Amino acid sequence: MIKKNILITGASGTVGFEVLKQLIEINSYSLLVFDKKTKNSVRKFKPYHNKIQIIYGDITNIEDLAFIKNIDVVIHLAAVIPPFADDFPEIAQKVNLRGTRNLLSQLENYSPNAFMMYSSSISVYGDRVLNPYIKVDDLLEPSDGDHYGITKMAAEKTIKDSNLNYTIFRLAAIMGNHKISKLMFHQPLNTALEIATPHDAARAFVNGIEKQKELSRKIFNLGGGIDCRIIYKDFLEQSFAIFGMGKVNFPNHTFAEKNFHCGYYADGDDLEHIVHFRKDTLNDYFKMEKQKVHFANKIVTTLFKDPIKWFLLKKSEPYQAYKSQDLLKMNHYFN
Repeated sequence: MIKKNILITGASGTVGFEVLKQLIEINSYSLLVFDKKTKNSVRKFKPYHNKIQIIYGDITNIEDLAFIKNIDVVIHLAAVIPPFADDFPEIAQKVNLRGTRNLLSQLENYSPNAFMMYSSSISVYGDRVLNPYIKVDDLLEPSDGDHYGITKMAAEKTIKDSNLNYTIFRLAAIMGNHKISKLMFHQPLNTALEIATPHDAARAFVNGIEKQKELSRKIFNLGGGIDCRIIYKDFLEQSFAIFGMGKVNFPNHTFAEKNFHCGYYADGDDLEHIVHFRKDTLNDYFKMEKQKVHFANKIVTTLFKDPIKWFLLKKSEPYQAYKSQDLLKMNHYFN
């Protein structure tokens, strides 16, 4: 039997690496990985050199894509993500949009029958604090300053306008290997939050390979479902407890009140009914996080939780805007 040729871009990322491992475990496909060469990507791919073909390159240089031919399915996950994407919008535009256009051009010319599976984002819907239940046909309106959401929305249009067959998954908050950053303060505490684990998100792409007919030229919201829903403040409280950080007791105006994203996917079951990807719940996520925390590290964090929170507070852009009474920035973050 001739194996399908599967191309994965961004396979060294959180979801991408899970996709790669799951596909290797299935052992039913010929796997081609296109990624930027970094110490991290080389380290991650090293154990699988005899099981995959690797092409290192820059997706913004179409010449680097010249070796990509005769592809049956492409799982396109390569992207610049926040906070980097919002701090450097020109790079985000270059990678997320131009890179996608380059890939489409190469596929249209040398793999015209390829099926593209694209990873978009809940950020395309913008601020949904007041209207948290989201459907695929809702208005796309990324929040002010959300350059990542803007590039994802533009890339979606480019894919839909192409000659390729495709499906688009708009990923909810993917929690797992999540790093603390200033973005934690951009999200209002009363945000409705639906998560998905990297394992489940990857499974949707992997299982979708054999569901092209059902997915063809359709867009889906990908989230963990009702068992993965929580209010952001409660999510932080449980996370802080796991790491020994105590209460979420920051000063007023530490967290923004608007101009972020997230919500509950009202139609998220549509994708689940087709590709059956959900296995993890919110409780599973917290159990996995607990297993990562060494007892000694938790004791140290508990002892130094106040200076740690002071350090985190320094990262809060909403709080810095409030302290400096920067009216323009305050209008961005607060109602």
